[in-house]
Parts: sequence; C-alpha cells; structure tokens
Amino acid sequence: MNIRLILLCLLIFGTVMLMVWGLYSIWNTNRGPEAGRLARRLRSALGDTGSELAVSITKERTLSSDAGLQRLLQAIPGIMQLDRLLLQAGRSMSTAQLVALMLGCGLVGLVLLAAIPLLWPVRLLLVALCAGLPVLEALRARKKRITRIEMLLPEALDMMSRAMRAGHAFPTALKMVGEEIPDPLGGEFRSVFDEVNFGVSMPDALMNLAARVPSTDLRYFVIAVLIQRETGGNLTDLLTSISAIIRDRLKLLGQVKVMSAEGRMSAWVLGGLPFAVGAVSSVINPGGMDILFTDPTGQKMLIGSFSLMAVGMFAIRRITHIQV
Repeated sequence: MNIRLILLCLLIFGTVMLMVWGLYSIWNTNRGPEAGRLARRLRSALGDTGSELAVSITKERTLSSDAGLQRLLQAIPGIMQLDRLLLQAGRSMSTAQLVALMLGCGLVGLVLLAAIPLLWPVRLLLVALCAGLPVLEALRARKKRITRIEMLLPEALDMMSRAMRAGHAFPTALKMVGEEIPDPLGGEFRSVFDEVNFGVSMPDALMNLAARVPSTDLRYFVIAVLIQRETGGNLTDLLTSISAIIRDRLKLLGQVKVMSAEGRMSAWVLGGLPFAVGAVSSVINPGGMDILFTDPTGQKMLIGSFSLMAVGMFAIRRITHIQV
C-alpha cells in the first residue's frame, strides 16, 4: 500500500480523536457529573445567596482536570504563558484544551498540505502557522478585551469617586462599579469584591486584577490605590485625576489612529494584492502558475517573496503603530 495513503489515514484518525477528546473535555469540565457535584457542594456550603461567580473563584486554576496530563503540561516550557494568555483573554477553556486545539489545527494543516508539492521546510512552516492559529485568536481576543476595558475604565473611576464622595467605603464602591458597569470591566471588579469577601486582602485582590488585565491604565489605578492605602491622601481626587488622564490619552490615541489610517490601509492593499492577482491569474489561465509550486526555482522565488512581504508588513506596522 502507498505509504502516503497510510500516513494520510493516520493523520485523519489522529485529528478526529483529538477533536472528540477536546469536545468531551469541554463538556466534562462544564457539564460533567464531577463539576455538577462540586458546584452543589459549594452551593450547600455557601447557602442560597452564593453567586455563580463567587463559586467559580474558589476553584484553583489548573492546566488540566487530569492529574497525569497536568504533570505532563507543567514540564513543557512556556506553558504557563499560554495559561496566562487564556486568563487575560477571558477564555473559560483550559490550557490542555488549547494545546489539543493547536495539535488538531496542525494535523489538519498537515493533511491539507500533503496534496501540495512543497519543500519540507516550507510545509513545516505552514503547519506551524496552522498550529498557532488558536494562539493568534487568543491574542486577538485579549487585545479586544483590553481595549474594551480601557474604554470603560474612566466611567468606572468616576463612578467610584462619586460613590466615595457620597460616603461609601472603597469595597462598596467596587461592588457598585461591578453591578453598574458592563462586562468585561464590571466582571473584573465583581471578582475583586468577591475575593475580598472570601478573605483575600485588598492589595492581593488588586494585584490579581492587574495580572488578569495587562492594561497600563488599569495598573495605574491599582498602583495609585495601593500607594494611597500606605501613605494616605484624598483617593477621590486621585481617581478623578486618573480618569481625566485616561480620557485624554484615549482622545489622543483616536487622533493618532485617524492620521495613520492611510498607512494601515496601504499595508492591507499591498499585502493582499499579490494573492488577488494570483487568484485572478489562476482563473483566467488555469495551470499557468503551477511552475511556481513544482519547480525548485519557483519555490525559492515564493519563499523569497513571502519573506520580503513579511519584512515589509513588519516595517509598515512599526511605522503606523504609535504608542500613546
């Protein structure tokens, strides 16, 4: 039997098994009998007033629900960075599920690329890119979540300042923000309030907030509160000043985005134009570009072209991406 056919069958079998295992792990973590039994025990211990969020923060964050897989994942370098990425992106999936999804995407990419005559270094690079798609999606979700939090933060700080001027304590102001401000910022403040109610000290709860949300503006708020608790001072005026600074920064950032929009659009057009021209050429003249994939010289030209395009896109991004 052809060795390629055997390899293709093994890859398809492995992909299906990983997908089934990933779906079962997701179901077992959220809806399985063990999760339901633990939730019932916690609800009975907390009483009927225990909220779902308060129950969830009592769970220790692990890489996997299986002890053997937990030890295996802990031996992988950089695995904690993936776990922190999921935490900061607001994803409920575990690190084991993310790794399984990465392996599944890599196997699917390998199966799809098996029919294309490419050099093995190029094929391995494309398979690695396919395996990294879940990580790229998590990075995009983290960036979107942090942007949303930064947009809501000035309103939250103003609300806390008004509440404290009205005579409320700082934890009560946190609770009010968690109830009034929409997610994801409202959920993060609710987590801080629930952690404090569960016995976590206020500095530790605020540091946990800064770890979950890697935003510079939010860390300014955390540092300001921690310093005020040590040295004293008017916290309401401090929160108002931080809110005004964040609003000015967001306004300046919007102006920068408008001024750099032309450069970003040029990057999209220049990056997509070769693929569009190649697709149109393939439709008009089928088979006319096959030499680029079959001939070694054509493959080297493709590698050089993609490398130069990557360098150009990186340069344009560095020029148009301005830190404010």
